[in-house]
Amino acid sequence: MKRLFPAPWLSLALWLLWLVLNLSISPGNLLLGAALGFCAPLMMRKLRPLPIRIRRPGVLVRLFLIVGRDVLASNLAVAWGVLNAGRRAPRSQFVKVPLDLRDANGLAALAMICTVVPGTVWSELALDRSILLLHVFDLDDEAQFIEHFKATYEQPLMEIFE
Repeated sequence: MKRLFPAPWLSLALWLLWLVLNLSISPGNLLLGAALGFCAPLMMRKLRPLPIRIRRPGVLVRLFLIVGRDVLASNLAVAWGVLNAGRRAPRSQFVKVPLDLRDANGLAALAMICTVVPGTVWSELALDRSILLLHVFDLDDEAQFIEHFKATYEQPLMEIFE
């Protein structure tokens, strides 16, 4: 069964999404949606990441709360920086963050965190996964930012995934 439906929930979601986007439950749409839900996961089976094994779920909950707090604080800081750009221009720059995190799932989570927190943009990851290039909207002290980034996001992700 797993060979035929490698991701049954994804198949069902694709089928339902097809029907919702077409606003029709005609036999043709039912069949096309089912074909999409069946074929897409089969064709993309090799792209699926390795199974995730969360080692410390308590750290995951704490990280989720920290990211939520940082999203709110960063939204306010970026809004304030944009509104006051005429008085003091933001000091935007690229920062090279050395990484100790090597797990692909952990790096994917780190990429999502960088994307969701305003003021930071994931720009590039070195081929050997040792250095992350981030663009930071307003940066006072690069060394302090790197230390904060590694302690706040990278270290908990290492505890969760490695």
